Formats: sequence, C-alpha cells, structure tokens
Amino acid sequence: MSTEQKRIVIEPVTRVEGHGKVSILLDENNRVDQARLHIVEFRGFERFIQGRPFWELPVLVQRLCGICPVSHHLCAAKAVDGIVGAEKLTPTGEKMRRLMHYGQMFQSHALHFFHLASPDLLFGFDAPVEKRNVIGVIGAFPELAKQGVMMRKYGQEVIKATAGKKVHGTGAIPGGINKNLTLAERDALLADIEQMVTWAGAAVGIAKQYTLDNFEKIADFGSFDSNHLSLVRSDGAMDLYDGNLRAIDSSGETLIDQIDPLEYTDHIAEEVRPWSYMKFPYLKKLGSQDGWYRVGPLPRVNACDFIDTPLAEKARQEFKEVTGGKPNNLTMAYHWARMIEALHSAEKIQELLHDADLQGTDLVTPAGERREEYVAIIEAPRGTLTHHYRVNDRDQVEMANLIVSTTCNNEPMNQAVRKIADDHLSGAPEITEPLLNNIEVGIRAYDPCLSCATHAMGQMPLEVSLIDHEGNTLDRRLKE
Repeated sequence: MSTEQKRIVIEPVTRVEGHGKVSILLDENNRVDQARLHIVEFRGFERFIQGRPFWELPVLVQRLCGICPVSHHLCAAKAVDGIVGAEKLTPTGEKMRRLMHYGQMFQSHALHFFHLASPDLLFGFDAPVEKRNVIGVIGAFPELAKQGVMMRKYGQEVIKATAGKKVHGTGAIPGGINKNLTLAERDALLADIEQMVTWAGAAVGIAKQYTLDNFEKIADFGSFDSNHLSLVRSDGAMDLYDGNLRAIDSSGETLIDQIDPLEYTDHIAEEVRPWSYMKFPYLKKLGSQDGWYRVGPLPRVNACDFIDTPLAEKARQEFKEVTGGKPNNLTMAYHWARMIEALHSAEKIQELLHDADLQGTDLVTPAGERREEYVAIIEAPRGTLTHHYRVNDRDQVEMANLIVSTTCNNEPMNQAVRKIADDHLSGAPEITEPLLNNIEVGIRAYDPCLSCATHAMGQMPLEVSLIDHEGNTLDRRLKE
C-alpha cells in the first residue's frame, strides 16, 4: 500500500449472516482508489467431507448454515438421487421436498426483509444506529414486526413438518423422503396459510412502494448493468426447486438457456483472487472480466418468462413495468423481488397443502443405475446453488465442489461496494457511521450468507481507522 493512501476498514459487516469486512483505500485527496468486500472466514466443507459415505451428504453439508440448511439439504439430496440412479421421485417424494423448499424460501425471505433490511428502509440509511435495528422496528412498527416474526415462524413450521426439525432436519433421503405429511400437520398449516398469503402480499406492497417512492435516490445506489443467472422450468417459468440454467445480459438478451445442470462446467468457471476466501464465478463464453453475473431474487424475477401463481405473477408484471419489460438492474430492487418470491412461496405452499399426494405412502424411488458423479442445482433463497460430487467404488466422496449463491454474487457485491464508496465516501472529511452504513446497505440487498461460503470460529470486533498519508491516525472507532 502506498504511503499516500488511507485505509478504512469495516469489520464485520453487520446485519448479514456470517463474517466479512470491507476495506477502502483513499488517496491523499480522500478519493476512493480501491474498495473490496473480503470474506475472512475459511470454508473447509469441500475437503473434510471427502472420504465420507455419500449417503451422509444431505445431512452433513447442511451444517454449512443454520439460516438456509434446507437448501443444502435438498441440493445434496438431489445429487445423491442421481448417484443412486433415482432421479425420478415419486409424487409424494417430490411434493414433500418442494413443500419443504417453499417453507425455507418463505421463512428466509421474511427473516431478511423484516429483521435485517427493514431498519434501513423504514428509518433511512442515515438514521441513528441505536434506532436502526430490529428493536427499533419493534418499537416504531410493532404490528409489522409481529408479522415478520409470525411469517418466519410459519415457514419454520413447514420445514419441521417436512424435514422433522426446524433446523438441520433429515427429511430428504436418497431417492425421496422419509415421511409424508399427516392430516394433523396439514390441517395445522392450513389454518394459517390464508393469513400468510395476505401478509406476503402486503410485504410486496411495502417493498414496491419503497422502491417507487425512493426511485430517484436508489436508482443509482450501488446499481450497475449486469448479467443475471437462474434456473427456469422448461417452459420458462420460475422454478425454485428444479430446472435448467438460463443467463441473460443487462438488456435481456439470452446468453445461455436450458443448460442441464450436468453441463454446468461447460459454461461456468471460477476465478480465485488472493484477497478473499470466496471464489468468483463467471460465464466462460464472456470470460472472467465480463462474464460475472448476479443470482437471487432479482435475477430470478428478471430471467423467468412468468411465475405460475396468480398473485406473484401479477406482482412480477408490475415489477417489470417499472423498466418497460427490460431487466431491472437496481441493487435495491432485490427487496421488491424477494417479497414477490415470498408471496409465490406462500401461494405454492397453499396449493401443495390441498394436494392429496402429500399423504401418500410411496416415499422412495428404488435405486437404478449407479453413477460415480452427479451435479444438482437448486435455487436457494440467496440464489443459484450448485452441488457437484464424485464418489468411488467404496461409496466414499472423492471430490466435492459447492458453488454457493453468495459466491456467485461475490463480484456484484464488490461492484456495489466500489460504486457506493465512490459516490458517498470520496471526498468525505471524516468517517461517520451513517456513511459507512451506506456500504453495508448495498451489501445487505444481496442478503449474503457468508457462512455458506466460508467458515471460521470466534468473534471479531468492528474497528474503523482513518489514517492520513503520513501514517497519522485521524479518527478511530471500535465496537466490540
């Protein structure tokens, strides 16, 4: 680092899952020279699962996270299905897994929107830090806070009924599921589903109104043109559990479409950079410089042709109207798209609860042709999730590659950090917490799950220092 540069560090980034930090280098005129999001945890899952029996994977790899374990549980289960040759599940097996997955999407989106993001949206990015938190939301908007808690609770109950536990369940097994949905469980979930659909619809309204009311402010806030990647169904519909890969560019032109997950290595590569434990995926056809892409709610709503539930589809059409049918590249529009998906998930839960197949007793597809290698892709709450495994003739895992949703958003988050730093910190005479929070707001829009991408133990304080070009400390803040 040049002696003429000043370094600002935000560590850890707050109101996200996991640990990360931001470093910003300023020149002698306080202009941003470099801004990076560093993932400072190390993930060892791809290594220490080697040698384990492959049938342990659905239960083992979900320990990556306590927020979105269902996504890893189901993605690993889909991969194991392929290894044992049981890709075509029974109706009960597939629908129970889908119900579990929609419960996960619903609870995770509610957690992020109401608990983590809403303080910024309701009070403003520059509100006092003692107010800009979930306790502040409870005090100022008690009914809204209650809805958020109850929505997450409902999603967790769906997970418990399908996976056996709210966190780190065991419902998905090779070739299917280990339980059906009892009538008592179904009736308990049916009792509240109408309310959940109503609340989810209201949350879409909140996110939509925020976006429209603050459009001028957020249109350029950490925003940039980008490629978008997601799974879509064969007819182009949004499908959060299964499908093939589609990528579009910032104007909506198709880059790849209906790519089978087994062929992902033909189209996606990963770059390693020395300053982060998290890799940087990109589309091979565009190269690492231009081929990076966003994943998650915003790209999913942008890339699909339609959503197959009526209320969410109406919300999608309203979302697309803002940009004249073109992809929406606003970083803060992630929140609106996230609530559209929450509504879609509630509608799908309601639909599935009325399906008698959930009470079926044919739970597991018999094993077929054994494979040594398989790839499964699912849409986790935070975006496209890839699990790739190779096993030996002793049923042990030999190779694992996990491209986690947050990993896919690594470059976009870095782009957002740089743009917000350029726009809000360049030329600032001193460090202020509200200025730094602007950067965190941009990161939070992606709802990153840093524990899914990497792992570490221990606690890290927040320390931010401003140092002049002579090495003198001008300002320092510490938060334990």
